[in-house]
Amino acid sequence: MSALGQPLRQQWPMPSHPRPIVIIGTGGIVKDAHLPAYRKAGFTVAGLYDNDRARADALAGEWGIGTVFDTLEQAAAADAVFDVAAPPVAHVDILSALPEGAAVLLQKPMGLDLAAATAIRDTCRARRLTTSVNFQLRYSAMMLAVADAIARGRLGDLVEIEVHLNLVTPWHLFPHLIPNPRVEIVSHSIHYLDTIRAFAGDPKGVFARSYAHPSSPLADTRTTAILDYDAPLRVALSINHHHEFGRRFQDASFRVEGSDGAMMIKLGLLLDYPTGEPDELWFAPRGGPWEQVPLGGAWFPDAFIGPMANLQRFAAGEDDRLATAVEDAWKTMALVEACYRAAAAPAYPIPTE
Repeated sequence: MSALGQPLRQQWPMPSHPRPIVIIGTGGIVKDAHLPAYRKAGFTVAGLYDNDRARADALAGEWGIGTVFDTLEQAAAADAVFDVAAPPVAHVDILSALPEGAAVLLQKPMGLDLAAATAIRDTCRARRLTTSVNFQLRYSAMMLAVADAIARGRLGDLVEIEVHLNLVTPWHLFPHLIPNPRVEIVSHSIHYLDTIRAFAGDPKGVFARSYAHPSSPLADTRTTAILDYDAPLRVALSINHHHEFGRRFQDASFRVEGSDGAMMIKLGLLLDYPTGEPDELWFAPRGGPWEQVPLGGAWFPDAFIGPMANLQRFAAGEDDRLATAVEDAWKTMALVEACYRAAAAPAYPIPTE
């Protein structure tokens, strides 16, 4: 019998009566994650809209979607849940065009800085939108299982959370990031910061540095961060997207340790992205041994089912909590902002005598 006892929760419950979905934006993330996830979940995609009509038409043809809207106004008039998968700079304008009281799933990040996140939050408040932000990592099978283990006390009191990435990310797949003054934390490590918040709550502060790399035109692609929690919890991130020296020492791990047990997560998707390797979850009670926990889904595309399921269930009164509601997502953006401000602050000088 497993040392964990009964199986851990790995999926978000599905809505009893799923509503159709209109997707606004038809970029790569929609093709690679949203549409595969929704098809797997049995959700109906009622239509697509994109400023690039040709791209929307091509994606609709590929996925057998019968409706492509000519205008945002036409898309907004649909009786549906809205999945806004457009760039963050367009979020406020799109949200302002949606009907008051609509249910909306908003692509992360929630703006590129805290000022933009605040404008998005305020727009959702003013229009009474039920809005969730697509921080999907916390909805993945592996992270739902870790959250369940923590909630059941299987790990005891949390002592360590560490995220370690040392790999190669094909940044050329994301040319839209080149002009952004902020890249790594707000576009990538934001997933880990949000998931850490889901496990441990909000830190008191942060120490951080984020660096560019000579081989990349992007503003920042390597990050070190320490999140300040009350003792005994230590939380650290070490992120390097430029380890171009073969697979042997590449790593994508998320470690969670408590007083009574530990869990190790392999973020397989990130190794040889976008092909990836299988995700893995391991558990050990204090003293061991380690055992692998079978997973019922991968980060891509399965984790993208959870945010939509939670949104639809919450809007229908089946869930009492919207896990990544804009109010909570704003706190993740506040943590991102704190990381960048800490990264810009001077280090304490080393005494010379």
